Amino acid sequence: MMNFAPCIVIPIYNHKDAIGATVAHLAVHGLPIFIVDDGSDEATQQVLAELASEYAAQLTLLRLPVNGGKGAAVMAGLRAARDAHYTHALQIDADGQHDATDVPRFIEAARAEPGAVILGRPVYDESVPKARLYGRYLTHVWVWIETLSLTIRDSMCGFRLYPLALACDLIDSVQLPTRMDFDIEILVRLYWRRAAFRAIPTRVTYASDGVSHFDVLWDNVRISRSHTRLVCGMLARLPMLLAHKFMPRRAAPAVARSKQSGGAEAQDWWRIAERGSHLGMSLLALSCKLFGRRFTGLWLHPIVAYFLLTGRAAREASANYFRRLQEAEPRGDTPRPGWLSAYRHMLAFAQSGFDKLAAWSGRVNNADVQFEDPSAFEALVASGKGALVIGAHLGNLEMTRALAAQGAYAKVTAVVYTEHARRFNSVLASANSEFTRHLLEVADFGPETAMMMQERVDAGELLVIVGDRVPAHEAGRTTEARFLGATAPFAQGPYVLAHALGCPVYLFFCLKEHDGYRLYFEPFAERIELPRRERTQHLAAWAQRYAVRLEHYCRKAPYQWFNFFDFWARPKRDANGRT
Repeated sequence: MMNFAPCIVIPIYNHKDAIGATVAHLAVHGLPIFIVDDGSDEATQQVLAELASEYAAQLTLLRLPVNGGKGAAVMAGLRAARDAHYTHALQIDADGQHDATDVPRFIEAARAEPGAVILGRPVYDESVPKARLYGRYLTHVWVWIETLSLTIRDSMCGFRLYPLALACDLIDSVQLPTRMDFDIEILVRLYWRRAAFRAIPTRVTYASDGVSHFDVLWDNVRISRSHTRLVCGMLARLPMLLAHKFMPRRAAPAVARSKQSGGAEAQDWWRIAERGSHLGMSLLALSCKLFGRRFTGLWLHPIVAYFLLTGRAAREASANYFRRLQEAEPRGDTPRPGWLSAYRHMLAFAQSGFDKLAAWSGRVNNADVQFEDPSAFEALVASGKGALVIGAHLGNLEMTRALAAQGAYAKVTAVVYTEHARRFNSVLASANSEFTRHLLEVADFGPETAMMMQERVDAGELLVIVGDRVPAHEAGRTTEARFLGATAPFAQGPYVLAHALGCPVYLFFCLKEHDGYRLYFEPFAERIELPRRERTQHLAAWAQRYAVRLEHYCRKAPYQWFNFFDFWARPKRDANGRT
């Protein structure tokens, strides 16, 4: 298990007047600080020695014998931080131009996405020299050309956070420039290596008496040389870079991952970065429109093969699921964990997404989706009552919502969390403007959520939620239930919401069978009661009842349960027992 252990790296060369205030502003955040003295003069060395004594428990001072340049100092600091077993390093300039109060924002962004490079995007005030402000844009344009992307909005800001494994692997294997051109080149090369990037706006102030070591002539010459190398490198990598436009950036690895779910904590499912580029998804949608579902579906096989090879976390989650499926009730037709079952699992997920797109594009007929037993659904619709319908990430509930939008079924509103799948949802919204019309996004279920939804139920709508993911919110409550032979966390929200609404509750699953989809709609409760004194026990009982039915349908369609994370890992809890 890898811990999240960030630190701060400050390269310095003759900034004796500013470094004291810079360290004081940074020290309040409690992070270890590495200062790399890049061959400074005696006066600066004296100031640094005093700071090292004053902040002895927090500050490590490294000295380079001669001035090697900002890049050399930063690389020395990154290597020292790695050797001291830190996982992330926040680089910040010594001259005090960066806003130290933004340090927690960088740290939280890295904690949420540990594999991403977090870049500062400068917000300047009137103190910025206009020549420097406008001159930066020339470099920005070259970086956009070298990466064939606008991802890196500002490559020159010295306020940034690196995942040390990623950065040190690069600086140990490639000879990077050691002067001011370092900041630019390391980002371009990290992009070529498929790193993810996130940007945080941050205030940058230039002091009127500030000291700059930027050599207008020679540093511009060095930057020009660097861009020449990078453009040549881009041309050599052109086929790869173009191919990557259809593939995702590198997914951020979990800081803590449990391989066997033995009571350990895992990365929250809603923090897992969405894989797949918007451009690639849009091209598949266009191909479906121009050439049809059958031809476009052939592209899913190489795409899934790529995700299988590069998606270790999803591959392990799939194997863990099939392992539990076998151990809970060994049967001859249960898939065996391994590469083949993981491939078929991911292919079923891709086909499900493809079918969602086809449904919202109007390419799925009502005849393709049939009820196993329509009696419960027809009786509910005939009554004119609204209801709460609990589904799962099993099969394809979106098919039914798409058909409902076409007038085939009763009015259906999905209650969802969509932050983790923005790109795919935007493609669905482009296919049909009705996609977002009956979509309610919430992060947790509680009294406020219930009030918002009561009027929809009173109007006879069916509210569809899923019960097989814990709340996408640190304050969301969970309860435990036995599922596939082991204890797993389930959200309390659906049952709390059902109690507040006081409406009938149904279970609903839409499974792909042969060339069509089969709908399973069954009564769950006429009304869910949660007596105050026995609330915990009743919540656990309802969650267990749901888990039993979910397990039944997982066995019916084992490849169609699409939770590619450690489902059995316990979510993090606060002092009140909340996730």
